[in-house]
Amino acid sequence: MLDVVIKGGTVIDGTGAAGVAADVGVRDGRIVTIGTITESANETIDATGLLVTPGFVDPHTHYDAQLIWDPTASPSLNHGVTSVIGGNCGFTLAPLRAVDADYTRKMMAKVEGMALAALEQGIEWNWESFAQYLDRLDGRIAINAGFLVGHCAIRRYVMGPAAVGEKASPEQVAAMQAELSRSLAAGGLGFSTTLSKTHSDGDGKPVASRWSDREEVLALCEVVGRHEGTTLEGIVEGCLEMFAEPELDLIIAMSAAARRPFNWNVLTIDSGDDTKVNHQLEAGTRAAAAGARVVALTMPVAVPMNMSFKSFCALWLLPGWQETLGVPIDERIRRLSDPLVRTELASNSQKPEAGIFRRLTDWGRYVIGDTYADANQGCRGRRVSEIAAERGTTEWDTVLDICVTDELATILWPSPHDGGDKTWALRKQVWLDERAMIGGSDAGAHLDRMCGAPYTTRFVADCIRGRQLIPVETAVKLMTRDPARLFGLRDRGELRVGGFADIAVFDPATVGSENAELVTDLPGQSARLTAGSIGMHRVLVNGVVAIRDGQPTGSTSGTLLRSGRDTDTVDTSTVRRQP
Repeated sequence: MLDVVIKGGTVIDGTGAAGVAADVGVRDGRIVTIGTITESANETIDATGLLVTPGFVDPHTHYDAQLIWDPTASPSLNHGVTSVIGGNCGFTLAPLRAVDADYTRKMMAKVEGMALAALEQGIEWNWESFAQYLDRLDGRIAINAGFLVGHCAIRRYVMGPAAVGEKASPEQVAAMQAELSRSLAAGGLGFSTTLSKTHSDGDGKPVASRWSDREEVLALCEVVGRHEGTTLEGIVEGCLEMFAEPELDLIIAMSAAARRPFNWNVLTIDSGDDTKVNHQLEAGTRAAAAGARVVALTMPVAVPMNMSFKSFCALWLLPGWQETLGVPIDERIRRLSDPLVRTELASNSQKPEAGIFRRLTDWGRYVIGDTYADANQGCRGRRVSEIAAERGTTEWDTVLDICVTDELATILWPSPHDGGDKTWALRKQVWLDERAMIGGSDAGAHLDRMCGAPYTTRFVADCIRGRQLIPVETAVKLMTRDPARLFGLRDRGELRVGGFADIAVFDPATVGSENAELVTDLPGQSARLTAGSIGMHRVLVNGVVAIRDGQPTGSTSGTLLRSGRDTDTVDTSTVRRQP
């Protein structure tokens, strides 16, 4: 007797091979048969006309907090994601001394856009070690989840408040190494860090890992190499623009020191700047020559985003803008109403040091979202360029006039340039490059400003019914087997006999994502952007139906992925993407 049989679907197994008509049989959490099945089952899923694929693997999430109150990691599970990697960018909730809980909550609220009220009211914060944090989740999640160990948490745990502002002594580095080793032995999947100026804590100071030096970082990477099934992730300043030579040397040295792959987030692709793309990917070529591996994450679709002048968002990262936006609301409104301040902000936004964030200043392309003042009625859903033309004001002044009238509560929707055929051709080229990997959703973070989790269904839909740049079989492979192999996830990422039954069943004619919308469903009556899936018939996690017709079943069949037990070591000198 089988537990589940999926009958009559087209099986796309994650290897890139063409889909085939076949049944899939599941018993005890694993796939036991692929072919024609006559054996009876406790549950039969009719997949006629549907695609049956491995569950997707999201390599870059921040579900460290949300999973404590939301076992489904919504909306990722709704979109066919069955395994997530958390603890990225150097930010984890453990190890943690009780005295540092408030600092950590405020840091995560600032740097990863997690609602402070949700962090305060949705979590008991009753752990100290990384092992205790993992145990808090084990057996209570609907999705498979593994967590890297964050540099900021390790540094704060060892150095206390001195972690921000001071260099670590040799004794403190040794203590960090010991704590990292304990965390990895408990099942941490590896080590993550950030050295990027975009990351500041709740006090506006550089986060703890930004005060480290090369020797400290490499010492911690060496520890990773002593533990089986581990990996590295990090962000340096050049990830958003172009790597400087010292940064390239560092990330390659990190991979070499640990003998583990290093992935970084995120490579943006524009044909008008193909020199940048080639430069960034060159990190992978140089790493391979040094017996290391460096992999860029890149998103295959644009991510729905909200902007606001009321809350922290990417606009704050424009040169000189934080001085204006970082003051109390009343003063912020006064400054944003001042023509001289407006002129200064506009000038600063075009400076070379604005880098990638200059893309946020094409004000005419913004669409006005929610408005609140009577004077702004009729603006919602319209482009700023249209409103500016009606009012006879500049697009920049129009944006600020609307926002000031709403006491800065206006929701702004940036509309990124599509990029044209040349850009999409370059994106396709990068998707297929072994130096890059699909991912970078940031799911679980920046909750009121972006919704990256649905990239899986949106990308599959684009490959089936949209641009059709690559076959759907290739798209599935890029989001299943490839990330599973990079992280060494054991028996996941493919539909094969003996593998875990992490399976998505969806309708190729309708699969996709609903539009992102702001909902108030977090602890503390906090809001977030989320989006339901379309055409997602079933999602199985370890052989148990976790999503039925787009809705969670209440299952908690997910595995807390622990290094060495659930992951194999990926050897940087030999691993390459399989054809």
